[in-house]
Amino acid sequence: MSYTIGFISLGCAKNRVDSEIMLGQLRRAGYIFTGDINQAEVIIVNTCGFITAAKEESISAILEAARCKETGRCRYLLVAGCLAQRYGNELLQDLPEVDGVMGTGEVAEIVKVLNGIQAGERPLAVGAPGYIHQIPAPRVLTTPKHTAYLKIAEGCDNHCSYCIIPSIRGPYRSRTMDDVVSEAQWLCSDGVRELIVVAQETTRYGRDIYGRYVLAELLRKLSTIDQCYWIRLMYCYPDSFTEELIELLATSSKICRYIDLPLQHINNRLLRMMNRRGSKESIIKLVEKLRRFIPGVALRTTFIVGFPGETEQEFGELLDFMEQVKFERAGVFAYSPEEGTPAAALPGRISDDVVAERVERAMLLQQRISLAHNVGKVGQEVTVLVEGWDENEKMYWGRTEADAPEIDGRVYFTSRTVVREGEFVQVKVLDAAEYDLSGVRTE
Repeated sequence: MSYTIGFISLGCAKNRVDSEIMLGQLRRAGYIFTGDINQAEVIIVNTCGFITAAKEESISAILEAARCKETGRCRYLLVAGCLAQRYGNELLQDLPEVDGVMGTGEVAEIVKVLNGIQAGERPLAVGAPGYIHQIPAPRVLTTPKHTAYLKIAEGCDNHCSYCIIPSIRGPYRSRTMDDVVSEAQWLCSDGVRELIVVAQETTRYGRDIYGRYVLAELLRKLSTIDQCYWIRLMYCYPDSFTEELIELLATSSKICRYIDLPLQHINNRLLRMMNRRGSKESIIKLVEKLRRFIPGVALRTTFIVGFPGETEQEFGELLDFMEQVKFERAGVFAYSPEEGTPAAALPGRISDDVVAERVERAMLLQQRISLAHNVGKVGQEVTVLVEGWDENEKMYWGRTEADAPEIDGRVYFTSRTVVREGEFVQVKVLDAAEYDLSGVRTE
């Protein structure tokens, strides 16, 4: 018997790809899906376990799903993903409503695990996180039809002192180039126009299986796919950014002039405490090189404030760096102590009030920087990938090559003719806010 499944996917884009692969396995096995968990006979929650806030969100989603056993049609509840990988035993012990858990290494076994639950088992399917996606595994996209995430590697070898990901996801494992290109061709033949390349560290791609960094070579192959118009890079690491990659970004017409470059901090002492490779000097040198060789590039980064022992002077150094570099996009996050990480045992814990105040100061600075960037675009014409109609604004909206979905800004625009999702249109920018632009479509 095939049940109706409600699927809740939490966390990052990499986890989202896992969800899409599980959905593909389930669809191939004959299951049907519903977007209303109250109508679902089986609910699967693919969780995130990266930081405390993500764990709390995952637990909340599990409890909400569990209530559907009383108020809805739910018969079985399966918890998957990062939280299950970290706390599988605890979830089964503490939450009797949960009928089974499966970790990050069992993505391809979703149907088998679900069959076991239906047979009366209460599986703990948590092993070593060694799974890696391979074609022709089926996949059901949860993004708009014109955009898809392309996961080129799994796991991480960096072992940043604050991060639990290597324990949850295992060591860095690249997919073969042929396999990645084959998936990209399939995605684009099915209507995808924007490929968003993701991994825990995209710029490390290939080093484990080819003995060298080969992201540039992969991107050149992806660029030959006729139906693909934009290729976007996320999760780049400063010290694995090669000269070949910079040259390709400067010359390719398909690779977005957009680089997601999480830095976490700029103070050398804190970078060492975080076990981050590179230094303030090497980071500044790279940023200057990217600006020089890729005119118009939009740089996105993330910072952690409130790391144990961070002084006011070191935080001020970060603010000075942000003012100096003027990143087009930046997120600032409060340090979250995670059990099992070296940083969690460090002395010098900073009070929540001080950390929150530092987050606010950094984000206010970034808002001012972002507004200045956007005001500079007024009067310019930009290419926009149409995402849809915004009923509140009574305008169409979309994204430029400088905007990744969900985390960056929007471009709102009017048009005298109907436009459709997935189209590329030209928009003249007429107004700017801190994160969003607005304008009119040029005919």
